[in-house]
Amino acid sequence: MASAKKSQQRLGFKTGEYIVYPSHGVGQISNIEEQEIAGMSMELLVIAFDQDKLTLRVPVAKIKSVGMRKLANNDVLERALSTIKGRARVKRTMWSRRAQEYEAKINSGDLVLISEVVRDLYRSAEQPEQSYSERQLFEQAMDRMSREIATVKKITITEAVQIIEHNLSLRPSRTPKQDATKDEASNDESEKKDAKGKEAAA
Repeated sequence: MASAKKSQQRLGFKTGEYIVYPSHGVGQISNIEEQEIAGMSMELLVIAFDQDKLTLRVPVAKIKSVGMRKLANNDVLERALSTIKGRARVKRTMWSRRAQEYEAKINSGDLVLISEVVRDLYRSAEQPEQSYSERQLFEQAMDRMSREIATVKKITITEAVQIIEHNLSLRPSRTPKQDATKDEASNDESEKKDAKGKEAAA
C-alpha cells in the first residue's frame, strides 16, 4: 500500500517540478510515495503526463537509468532552435532505417536530437507533401519540442509552435524543388531498389 512521503525531494527532483521522461516527454512530479513490495520499501516518483492522460510511478533508484532529466536550460533551447534553421540532412538509406533513427532520436529525450528530426522532416508549402509515416514522426517531434519550449518559457503550446515555425522559416531556401522531390521519391523507391538488387544477386 502506497503512502505519501513527507520529504518532497529526491536526487534533486521535487514535487511540482516539470521534468522530461525520454519516452513520454514533459511531465510533472505530482508526489513522492513509498511502497512496500515483497517486504522491501521502495520510493517512487509519481509523474503525471497531462497530454497523454498518463501517470507513471518511477522508482527513485531508476531515475538515472531511465534517462529522466530536468527541463532544458536556455543554452540548450537556443541550440535546438538554431538546429532547425539549418538545411535538412537526409541520408540516402531506406526509409524504414531512417524512420528507426528518427524514432530513437525522439525517444532519447534529448531536445537537440528531437530538433534534428523536426529539421529533417519539415516540409514547406513549396515542397512535396510528406508520406503518412513521415508526417506522424514529424508531428511527434514537434509535439515534444513545443511542449518543452512552452514549459521552459512559460508560454502556451500554440506560442511555442509559432516560435518553432518562425525558426523553420529562416532555413536556407536554395535547395531546388526537384531535390526535395527526389528525397520524397526515395522513401518509396529505396526499398524497391534494394529488393531488385537482392533478386539480381540471387
